[in-house]
Amino acid sequence: MPKRFVIADVIDFARNAGRHHGKIPVSEFERLRDYLVDRGGELAYTLEGALDESARPVVRMVVQGLLSLRCQRCLEAIGRKLELRSVLLLARDETELCRLNEDEALDVILAEPDLEILKLIEDEIILDLPASPRHAEGTCTIGGRDGGGMDRSSPFLALSQLKMKMLH
Repeated sequence: MPKRFVIADVIDFARNAGRHHGKIPVSEFERLRDYLVDRGGELAYTLEGALDESARPVVRMVVQGLLSLRCQRCLEAIGRKLELRSVLLLARDETELCRLNEDEALDVILAEPDLEILKLIEDEIILDLPASPRHAEGTCTIGGRDGGGMDRSSPFLALSQLKMKMLH
């Protein structure tokens, strides 16, 4: 079971320029596991509370490390350096959250009591991941070689050949 890191009062954390940092093993992120080939390593994070230029409470987040994602072309590992920087505006209640979310330039979260740092960081990482991670064009190894010797001119060529063998 993952460790539970919480900020009891995140608005107070922001107002008092709180700071929290540490390292979290990648294996602790339960929802992130589906995106990964390897769950080893750890991510370093820093959370800093502050007031923005309009005196609104914010949390500045930095997360750094290396993730081993699954290439959607060849299904092999692809290393992705994570250098995540976010500024999250804190809404005091649902009404303020709805109002602030109208501005698409703002990243707004609800200032819940006992804010779970692990979940907050995991949410931001998942939002930052590419929709379909892939190696650079021409670098995937499908079937041991780039392209695996498959005839790319017709994706159904292998199926056609199999059908011919079955008929004869």
